[in-house]
Amino acid sequence: MFENLHGHEQVVFCSDERSGLRAVVAIHSTALGPALGGTRFFPYAAEADAVRDVLNLSRGMTYKAALAGLDLGGGKAVIIGDPAAVKSEALLRAYGRFVQSLAGRYLTACDVGTYSADMDVIARECAFVTGRTVEHGGAGDSSVLTAYGVFQGMRAAAEAAWGSPRLGGLTVGVAGVGKVGRHLVGHLVEDGADVVVTDVSEAALRALEQQYPTVRVVADTATLVSSRLDVYAPCALGDALDDQVVETLTAKVVCGAANNQLAHPGIEKQLADRGILYAPDYCVNAGGLIQVADELEGFSFDRAKMRAGGIFDTTRRVFALAAEDGVPPAVAADRLAEQRIAEVTRLRGMWLPTR
Repeated sequence: MFENLHGHEQVVFCSDERSGLRAVVAIHSTALGPALGGTRFFPYAAEADAVRDVLNLSRGMTYKAALAGLDLGGGKAVIIGDPAAVKSEALLRAYGRFVQSLAGRYLTACDVGTYSADMDVIARECAFVTGRTVEHGGAGDSSVLTAYGVFQGMRAAAEAAWGSPRLGGLTVGVAGVGKVGRHLVGHLVEDGADVVVTDVSEAALRALEQQYPTVRVVADTATLVSSRLDVYAPCALGDALDDQVVETLTAKVVCGAANNQLAHPGIEKQLADRGILYAPDYCVNAGGLIQVADELEGFSFDRAKMRAGGIFDTTRRVFALAAEDGVPPAVAADRLAEQRIAEVTRLRGMWLPTR
């Protein structure tokens, strides 16, 4: 089960029989500060799948925070189950007590299947919650700046690929128009892009069509990937870029909001060999992390948006280092993140709450 344990500091299994809670919290690194990462609520087929996901996601959060210039480490949590069927006040509050028991080494926020209102419930039992509703002094929906950051990363990728940071006139395929994808579509339409989308939710597609009548809908991701695209934006779950997708993809740029897009090591090289510019996921999708991290200082949307806008320059740095070192952008992004961790790591190497 722990074959993918990449130097994680701590993994906590949480179970509360009365509420039905089954959860896993993974703290990958607190070298730069307390680990911040969202809570994913998802009906995993098996506990092993949940563990594999939380280990990969928490490691990605370490790199995301480091590359974004935050004094935070990487963590993640998953709650096992269908949120539509089992989410309850009792379950969320039980989960909050487990997070509280970690004494601030892990800070939770929203992710797939959880929302700002859920964070308010969790906060009734826990002091280490961010991404709360505006009514409770929080940052609200973090997908707003996640999408904004992805758009900025996409602009940097367009500049690298075509010489201009404009998406106008390009065809962009967005797979997944839920929390983040629908906001990203708004930015793309405003910039003049021709947008093609798909999603497993018919309701999400219908709502998007009503809001943006120029957007085209295709049946599924396989159809989207094989369509004539300039940019492909995976904005659903992970492992979006596997061997088959890379083989059939027509886009020159891949830049999306999904976490852990590369299905296995070596995919980044396959993309490069096909002349496809990959904007590393944890580089471009850091806007949501920046948004909820800003809440820890007393939230200012304008300040957080300005910081998220810096993803444009960060993505540029990744592409520049990739060209300089002759490596894929995914490798260059890792090198930049690891360099910052090495340079800034606190002497004790692991964050502990102050007494």
